Amino acid sequence: QVQLVESGGGLVQAGGSLRLSCVASGSIHSINDMGWYRQAPGHQRELVAAITSGGSTNYADSVKGRFTISNNAKNTVYLQMNSLKPEDTAVYYCNGQISPYGSLWGQGTQVTVSS
Repeated sequence: QVQLVESGGGLVQAGGSLRLSCVASGSIHSINDMGWYRQAPGHQRELVAAITSGGSTNYADSVKGRFTISNNAKNTVYLQMNSLKPEDTAVYYCNGQISPYGSLWGQGTQVTVSS
């Protein structure tokens, strides 16, 4: 069974930092693009940051300069979140394009930023 498991969410004050991790486990042929998405109450899920297998990254405008996505070139993707704002509060989901399964999602981890 293949799964993505996120960790690292929590409660932090505005201006603080959190680091999210997502580990892909199971019978995996290869991992292509991976990304972090978030969904706040009453809002659609949106892309926060993505990284290709070659290491290229892209970010939502709202997080550029504050968040950094990286991976360990194996099965883990990270999201370093600095200078957090209350509007970053959401459930953060990991997504991976994983061969031979296609697009897989993690269960989500809550990030709450207090003002």
